[in-house]
Amino acid sequence: MARIQIDLPDATAQAARDAGLLTPESLLRLLSDALRRRQAADALLSVAGRVAAAGIPPMTMEKINAEVKAARAERHKRAGGH
Repeated sequence: MARIQIDLPDATAQAARDAGLLTPESLLRLLSDALRRRQAADALLSVAGRVAAAGIPPMTMEKINAEVKAARAERHKRAGGH
């Protein structure tokens, strides 16, 4: 297991401590979430050039919202939601 040390401004450190964010569990969750978001962004950006080269037209915001809503509904259904 790695041990890390960081320097933070006193006010930030105190606020994070008060919010319970400086525990090993909280830091692990925060870092894991950040890594997942970065990997997702990297994956998205890696295909952006191919999408542009393929001449696929951009989606409207309405279409994006509909797709997100459908994906969330499907995920909820798979998780056993009603």
